[in-house]
Amino acid sequence: NQFGDVERCALRPGNVHSADGWRAVLEPVIARYRGVVKHLYFRGDAAFANPEVYELLEAAGASYAIRLPANQVLQDKIGYLLKRPVGRPPHEVRRYYASFRYQAQSWNKPRHVVAKVEWHPGELYPRVGFIVTNLARPAERAIAFYNQRRTAEAVDQRGQGRDSSG
Repeated sequence: NQFGDVERCALRPGNVHSADGWRAVLEPVIARYRGVVKHLYFRGDAAFANPEVYELLEAAGASYAIRLPANQVLQDKIGYLLKRPVGRPPHEVRRYYASFRYQAQSWNKPRHVVAKVEWHPGELYPRVGFIVTNLARPAERAIAFYNQRRTAEAVDQRGQGRDSSG
């Protein structure tokens, strides 16, 4: 929510997909805020990379940023960023962003996808992440919005925020 707290969660057996029962978790949150807040925002991990989730959020007028599992089509879209940068390896992380339209076979329409490619010192291959979003902002800001979900998830079992050492 607006304070970085988890809005709702569900405890499931270890052999159940993490997005199992997503509708029962998400719909009450949407209903709770309908008419209360100006705009609803949703951040979700790759377990929520499901066209039904996008369609529900779009129908509710909510903005979203949801991690997408990588696939060859997505990798090909950013192939130019996956080539090792020319010159001596830097001592700092190099970050590159891309933004494009993409339609998976299971989607009813093309959607906006942003990618982040990070080249870390001493690593042979880049770290790559994809997010599907309906946010109207540059790729770097869409990624920054998505990354705020870490704040909500950084809670220990007592419900207290973790300190910087843990």
